[in-house]
Amino acid sequence: MTGVDQPTEGRFAGVEHRLPLRVYFEDTDLSGVVYHANYLRYMERARSDMLRLAGIDQRATFEGGGGAYAIADLHIRYRAPARLDDALIVASRVTATTTARVVIHQTVRREQEVLADAVVTAALVAGNGRPLRQPAAWTNIFRRLIEGQE
Repeated sequence: MTGVDQPTEGRFAGVEHRLPLRVYFEDTDLSGVVYHANYLRYMERARSDMLRLAGIDQRATFEGGGGAYAIADLHIRYRAPARLDDALIVASRVTATTTARVVIHQTVRREQEVLADAVVTAALVAGNGRPLRQPAAWTNIFRRLIEGQE
């Protein structure tokens, strides 16, 4: 596939990853606003793209037996509804990391208005659910992002 045919991955603006999205009919409920669980889907897409663009290959790690991220903790606040055809930005920023976890603050915005914000803790776990150490290269990437280095 050529660059034009590639799906959007968003981009880094400094240390913040930004993923543009559009609200489609399938995203809304009977009242015409985005169904609450879809904000979590938007955030998941943004986190995955942020990690990929930062140089973290989750798929290769999983396929190599190195575990996968699981959401260990999630706090979300809904502030205002998104509606059909709205253009949204999901902004993601790494705020903390440990040997086995990464904490990411995410917002869903329509222009400058924050519609939802969340703090998500993802833990690297083995197939049996036990915590694993993140690869040193990953924690180094996270530390650079936290410290404001691109």
